[in-house]
Parts: sequence; structure tokens; C-alpha cells
Amino acid sequence: MSDNDGKKTLGLRGGPRSGNVKQSFSHGRTKNVVVETKRKRVVVPKPNAVKSGTEGSAKAAVAASGSKRPAGISDAEMERRLKALQAAKAREAEEAAAREAAEKARAEERERMRAEKEAKEREQREAEERARRKAEDEERKAREAAEAAKAAATPADVAPPVSRQPAGGPKPSQTPPRKTDREDRGRRKTDDGGRRSGKLTLNQALGGGGNRQKSMAAMKRKQERARQKAMGTSQPREKIVREVKLPEAITVAELANRMAERVADVVKALMNNGIMATQNQAIDQDTAELIIEEFGHKVTRVSDADVEDVIKEVEDDEADLKPRPPVITIMGHVDHGKTSLLDAIRDANVTSGEAGGITQHIGAYQVKSKDGTVLSFLDTPGHAAFTSMRSRGAQVTDIVVLVVAADDAVMPQTVEAINHAKAAEVPMIVAINKIDKPAANPTKVRTDLLQHEVVVEEMSGDVQDVEVSAVTGKGLPELLEAIALQAEILELKANPDRAAQGAVIEAQLDVGRGPVATVLVQTGTLRQGDIFVVGEQYGKVRALINDKGERVQEAGPSVPVEVLGLNGTPEAGDVLNVTDTEAQAREIAAYRANVAKEKRAAAGAATTLEQLMQKAKDDEDVSELPVLVKADVQGSAEAIVQALEKVGNEEVRVRVLHSGVGAITESDVGLAEASGCPVIGFNVRANATARNTANQKGVEIRYYSVIYDLMDDVKAAASGLLSAEIKETFIGYAEIKDVFKVSNVGKVAGCLVTEGVARRSAGVRLLRDNVVIHEGTLKTLKRFKDEVPEVQSGQECGMAFENYEDIRQGDVIEIFEREEVERNLD
Repeated sequence: MSDNDGKKTLGLRGGPRSGNVKQSFSHGRTKNVVVETKRKRVVVPKPNAVKSGTEGSAKAAVAASGSKRPAGISDAEMERRLKALQAAKAREAEEAAAREAAEKARAEERERMRAEKEAKEREQREAEERARRKAEDEERKAREAAEAAKAAATPADVAPPVSRQPAGGPKPSQTPPRKTDREDRGRRKTDDGGRRSGKLTLNQALGGGGNRQKSMAAMKRKQERARQKAMGTSQPREKIVREVKLPEAITVAELANRMAERVADVVKALMNNGIMATQNQAIDQDTAELIIEEFGHKVTRVSDADVEDVIKEVEDDEADLKPRPPVITIMGHVDHGKTSLLDAIRDANVTSGEAGGITQHIGAYQVKSKDGTVLSFLDTPGHAAFTSMRSRGAQVTDIVVLVVAADDAVMPQTVEAINHAKAAEVPMIVAINKIDKPAANPTKVRTDLLQHEVVVEEMSGDVQDVEVSAVTGKGLPELLEAIALQAEILELKANPDRAAQGAVIEAQLDVGRGPVATVLVQTGTLRQGDIFVVGEQYGKVRALINDKGERVQEAGPSVPVEVLGLNGTPEAGDVLNVTDTEAQAREIAAYRANVAKEKRAAAGAATTLEQLMQKAKDDEDVSELPVLVKADVQGSAEAIVQALEKVGNEEVRVRVLHSGVGAITESDVGLAEASGCPVIGFNVRANATARNTANQKGVEIRYYSVIYDLMDDVKAAASGLLSAEIKETFIGYAEIKDVFKVSNVGKVAGCLVTEGVARRSAGVRLLRDNVVIHEGTLKTLKRFKDEVPEVQSGQECGMAFENYEDIRQGDVIEIFEREEVERNLD
């Protein structure tokens, strides 16, 4: 250590905290040394400045603490402060230890109190159970004693029954007599030792009122959860692996629901896979399968069409089949007496209720013959527009009765009915009607049928034929006998003890009853309350009404009934199937509606550029007559739409914007106004609101009850869109003999009319070497100096062309007239 002008530098060597003395300074009387270490700057007293052990210890403490003593603080004060600091630290350590011990004691106390509480509750429950059992035993003994005493005593000295006493009460000998059994039962119901009595109401369940208590298992589970939470040893819940049915497309929310996972977790998993999707967005099947496997579940791929599996046809056991009535369809040409014949069989008068005396709906009836045989009849329309109706009738029938008028022979719809019967592969019976008329010729009918490969028994064939008269009733028993014979040969059977299946014969929208479908049950039994799906609609059978207007509870095979309870009007020809649950029916109906929507969109969509251009060109070349059709039943609406689509040619066509069943509503009028088309009502009327709206907006509403009139009016309206045909008629020829130039007029041709007549109002063509070089009209036609309307053959005249003067001697003028001829659709 060296000294330089009162300032000394100390070189210290040692541990990691050592350093070098860089500067010394004087502080009062004592000189201090500043030592800079690697971590801190320490001021230590000069070694020769230490005078006593106290001062040395204080200085050593200051050096050890690494603090810098403020100016004006003595060593004793510094030592006192350091001692106070050490004492505070010691007290803080003691307080921390005390707090830890107190917390541990409190935890032990809580655990002890919880154990005591559980033991007390357990003892209380055991005591209550013992008291309840004891009370029941006493009550049973008292009841047995009373019954024994009552049986042993005479009616005069019957002892009063002993009332029930709680545990610890007076002895049976001291109990007062109970009043009545009813009072005793009421008292026992209310005083049952804390047990739950009576029905559980919503207020009791939500408010926890009454004596309602949790079960032992629930309390044990709660205590176990609390104990595990207090000990911090709660075990994670075991993962439940589910089998997830995966359709072709599924929303994120539905996927999470089927996996029983949180939607947020599924969305997070999709994001981790690079797919940004919300809970309402649909994802494809492959992506959904990855997510399901990531969550540890099993995947079962299903198709959307698998929803139809619940209504797949099942083969009935031969032992379950029972005989059923035959279904007979009456078919034939219009006005050949089909409905009249059926009326004669049913002793009814359906014809009077049909507009125009022709059938325009499919009717379904049941007839009981004199021998007790039950027959189900379907009456189909004979008009050409109702082809689809006749086809449906042939598809659901067992026997076809072909009605042919004896005075009219085989007609186009008769041939069509024969084709439908052959396509459906059902036996046929020929009924030659109107045999009572003087012009009747049944032999001609049989001969004409030979041309269509229908050979009747009288012509050595295998088809039965019966001559009948709907007016006189002649031949009706023979016809019923022939039907019964044919039905017996077919041996018709069905299983009535299974889920019902049937065909929709007709459907309509009734104002008071809603959608109504006429259903012919084919197999099974349809009962009130059954849930069913029919086409794109579903529902629950609210009521069943037979052909006589009576409500029935069920309908077996071959029974036609009206079904109420649909959510919409089905299409005629749809198949009705009974399902187990409403969810199944709703799912199947939604799937079918979606498929039908996609088919309609695909049918009207152009997929290539060439198709788009061709469609646009066709729309420009063809004029359209838009119409809106509302009918009383679905079958009529379908027939009208099909007939209207056939109206037109390559220049004009009829376009049905919308068709439906039910009354004409305000929305129909609004659609017609927006499209600029009329509204056609077939056997329906517009309501008051729709009529007022139509009058205000100028929408035409036309009502029809006969399909003939409707088709004629639509054809006439469509014919108005056809451009008129221009017909030219040549009326004369003239030859130019000379050409003159007249002031203020121009060149004038001096002509000789060589053929026909020349008229001022007619059109003219200028021919030069038999080539047309100009076509136009005449500006003037003069005979000498006078303007004349026409010039006869062999006379001379002067002609001047309108806006044309290139005329020469020797040219020929062709004179013609144009006539517009209106065209009509065939």
C-alpha cells in the first residue's frame, strides 16, 4: 500500500466481490476508502481510522451490508439502525411462520368440522330411517290388531280402529279412536316423516320447496367432488368415444353436436387445419372425417339418400297375408258413360255434380254387392288432357274395366286406356255401354278392338266382355259377376298388420280443412294418429273420411279414404308411407324437396356457353304467353299444365309461371301483375281481397269449370301472338313504251297495261330483263291529264315511281296487292 499526498490507493485481492481502490476521500475527521467491486460500490473506513471494537464492528457491518452511510451519521447510530433492521427481519420471519401455522390449523379445523358434519348428517339420516321403519311397524301392527278385533267382535261392540302414532308416542291402548279412513289417509299423506309426497310441481322443482331432498347417490357425488377439489386431486373425466354418422355435407354446429364437443373446439380444430369456417357453414365429408378422428371418435359415412331406408319395402310373410277387396278402375273415352255406369252400380248420381257432365277428377268409391263382396272402384277422366290421371289409375289398380259406347265404337282415349292397361300388366274387362240406344252396334265394337290386340271371349279370345246399359241397368249383375270372377282368379292378398302404404289418388286444398289427400291404402292399415310421409310433404293423420263422408278410425288394404293432417298439398301419384317418428318423416320430406329443387334447377340451367347462346336465341325467336293456373285439385292442375305446355309451335308457346291448388289469393294476383299475365281459375274463385287487388292493378282473372273452354280460350290468346301471314296477289302487268321528263314531277313512264289492271294503291316492282331492280309504290297514275285510281288492260297510262327515276323504255312493271291473313293454332 502506498501513500500519495494524503490520498492512498488500496489494492485488494480475494473472491468475486473484491476489486481495486480507485480513490480515497476525506469525510470529517476520518478518511474513508472507496472500493469498487464487480457488483457494487462500497465505502469502507480507513484501517487506521478504527479506534474501538464497537466502531470496527459497525464499520464491518456497513461494509458487509454494502450500503453507503449518509453524511452526518455516526458509527453508533449506524449500528443501532442495523440492529433495528435485523430485528425487523426476524419479526417478519416469525410472523410468516405463525401465519403458516395458523393456516394449517384452520385447514385441519375445516376438515374436522366437515367430517363431523358428515357424521352428524349420516347419523341423522340413520335415525330418521329407524324412526320411519319403527312407525311403519307400529302402524302395521295396529292395523293388524284392528282388523283382528273387527273380525272377532260383533257389529254392536266393534272396537274403533287404533290410530297411527309416531315413535315414542302413547301406547296402542291409550290411542284415541280415528275418525274415518279418509282422514287417516290424508294425515298419513302429509305426515310422512319428511318423505316426498304428492306430485312434483314446476314451482317445487325450481324453488326446491316442500320436503324434496337429493338422493344419496347425488349427495355422495357432491361430497366426492368437494373432497377432490379441496385436496387438489380431481381426476379428469374419461373420454367417451362416439360413433358419428357423417353425411355428404354437414354444418360445423351439427358436427359438434354429434360428437358432443364444444363448437368453439371444433372451429379451433378447423383453423389449425387451415380451414376458416363458422358454426353455420357446411364442410365436406372428408374434412369432417379428419376432425372426427382428431377428436378420437369413430366415423360412419352415410349418404343423404339413406334417410329413405326407414321406409324400404319389406317382404311380407305368406302366413300374414289376408284376402283384400279388388281395386277396379273404370277407363275409356270421354262421354262413353263411365261415371254413369259407376253411378248405376253405386245407386248414386255423381254425374250431376260434374261441370259439363264430364268427369274431371279421379273418384274413389267402395261398393258392396248383393252377395256381400266389397269392391273398390276408381273413376278416371276420359278427356285427352287427363292422360297422367288415367296412367295413375292403371298403376294402382287390379282390374281395368274398359267402357266403350256401343254407338260410338273405339275412340282415341279408348286406345290410350288399352295401352295403359297393357303397360300396367293388369287384366281387362270390356263393358259395351249404351246398349239400349237404337244405333248401338256391339259387334262393331268387338271388331274394332281386334285392331288393338284386344280379343274378347265372343271372338274366341280371353278378355271378358259384357253388354250393359247405365240407364236401364241391363247387364250390371253380369258385370259384377265378371269382376268377382276375375278377382277370384287373381287371389288378391295383403298384410293388414304392418305399417300402411298407399297411393295418393287426388289431392286438394280445402278452405276449412286444409290440405286433403285421397289415398288408396295398398297394404297395411292406416290409423288415426299415424305419422306419415308422402312425396315432399309429411304429417300426422288427424282424421280419416271414407267415400260416404263418414269419419273412420282406420282404413285397411284396398280402402280409399280422405286423409287430413298434411303440412302441404302433395302431388297426385305420390306414395304414402307411415314412419315411426315425426323426425324421420320431416327428414325424408326435406331430402325429397331438396332433390326435387336440384332437379328443377338442373333442368332449367344451361351449362355451356353454346347452350346459353342457343337458349337466348330461342327466347328471342319465340313469343311467350305467360299464365298463372289455380285449380281445385292437384290432378286437374297437373292435367291443365301438361295440356297448356303442348299449346304452341315454333313461333309461340304458353308458359305456366305458377300452378297450384286452392283459391286465388292476393299473392297470386301480385305475381300475375309483376309478370303481366292473366290468372286462370279452374273450379276455384278469388277471395275478396284478391278481387279488389286485381281490380286496382288491372289483372285479368278468368274462371273455367270445363277444360274444353279453358283450352279453346288459351289457344285463341296464343294465336293472337302469331304474326299475320302476308299473301300477295298479282293483279296486272304494264310495259313502258316511252319515258318523258316532266318539270316538278321527274321522269314519267308512258305505259301500256298488257294484263290485268293497274291500281294506284297497289304495290309495284320494276323488272328489267326479268330481274327485279326496284320494289315500291306509285307516286302518280294518270290517264291523259287526269289522275285515275286504276287503268284497265289494253289502255295506256302514265306512271311515276315514288323516290325512283331509273326507268327505261322496254321495262316491265309488275302490279300486286298484299293481304294479311290471320293465323290460328291447330
